Amino acid sequence: MTVTETETADEAVEPDVCTTGEAPHPQPDGRDRYTISEVAAICGLSAHTLRWYERIGLMPHVDRSHTGQRRFTNRDLDWLGLVGKLRLTGMPVADMVRYAELVREGDHTFPERHQLLVTTREDVRHRIAELQETLAVLDFKIDTYAAARRLPERPERTA
Repeated sequence: MTVTETETADEAVEPDVCTTGEAPHPQPDGRDRYTISEVAAICGLSAHTLRWYERIGLMPHVDRSHTGQRRFTNRDLDWLGLVGKLRLTGMPVADMVRYAELVREGDHTFPERHQLLVTTREDVRHRIAELQETLAVLDFKIDTYAAARRLPERPERTA
């Protein structure tokens, strides 16, 4: 199984944005050798962040050219897409690194990977519920101010 394949039946219902080709790769497979600056532009990350991801083990081994320059592939772009989604969930970097380690360890880590993603999904759902409650308060306040604007002006009372 690759790092971008769907891992649970729940995820199989919705296509995985990392593997569906929602945003097609700039180069076809086999001719996909991107420099760090190209990947930074494609992914919206800085070259420094990409190097850091590699250094902490969040990125799998990135091939190098004969001059030592990093050469990223479409598979690396897909992985970075997944990492970007995990970042948006609020998953701690340590958990993302652990997930990457588990992927590299192989199929026998499916249960632990599954649990890590399930826990993250629960956290996301909790945050969404909190945000919905916050949105309801904002909507109430906005409606209150909008209603107040529609009322005729009241003369100021002098005391």
